[in-house]
Amino acid sequence: MEVAFIISSILLISYSLLAVYDGVYLHLYKYLLYQHKESRFEHFTHTIRAFLFTGILISLFINIENNDLFLFGCVLIVTDIITLLIDVYVEKDSRQFMGGLPRWEYMIHLFVNGFHFAAIAVFLVIKIDFDSKGIRLVKNFQQIESFGIFRFIAINLLPGAIVISLLHILVYSSKFKYYFNKIQLKCC
Repeated sequence: MEVAFIISSILLISYSLLAVYDGVYLHLYKYLLYQHKESRFEHFTHTIRAFLFTGILISLFINIENNDLFLFGCVLIVTDIITLLIDVYVEKDSRQFMGGLPRWEYMIHLFVNGFHFAAIAVFLVIKIDFDSKGIRLVKNFQQIESFGIFRFIAINLLPGAIVISLLHILVYSSKFKYYFNKIQLKCC
């Protein structure tokens, strides 16, 4: 289990770094997806996924010992997969204004989602125990040293996940959009 928590931690960090680059810099700052009529629905799917990730962080990774929240987190994972499928389906039409999705961004999407779901899959291997008596959800991880690191990482990702989720909604506000665009001019 030590190694599994370390692997899940690395995957979670990798996902988060790439997701910030892709979801904040590329989608919100560089391409301004929320401002283009044809990409608004794609932005909406990204908004849903941002909130789902926040919920997955809380229900699966942070409150790891609460099995009721774990089951709720599993529902969030299924919802995330469905939302991802919708996002991928609309992406071709959504990016018409820029001549389609660049290949390099498509590759980033593969890595982002690969890291995201791999972190979840490794965690599920840790949490779900199959034995001769059936399936049981492991509750106590306190004796595992790398669990503390994993939980620390998840807790520290939570504020950023909340801010990014809210940012995806705030860009719909004309007043916020005005100030957000001013910041962009001063930045890069």
